[in-house]
Amino acid sequence: MKILMLRRIGFGLLFSLIGFILAGIASYFLTMELSPNMHDRSVEASMTGIFFFGPIGAILGFVAGAIWSGPRASKPI
Repeated sequence: MKILMLRRIGFGLLFSLIGFILAGIASYFLTMELSPNMHDRSVEASMTGIFFFGPIGAILGFVAGAIWSGPRASKPI
């Protein structure tokens, strides 16, 4: 039972890291394209990606990883 819980946490952390990186990169490029800011667009894009959308992607990634690594119905042979 403990091994299954550790597996869920491990996959959750792995997916969390992947979700953080993907959400941060995607939000950087979206902010660069859609922001009306003219003075410091690159700073706005990087801070938005790292401090807002990155953690949201990490939380969603953790939940997805924990669900994905859960028990699966075994198929009869």
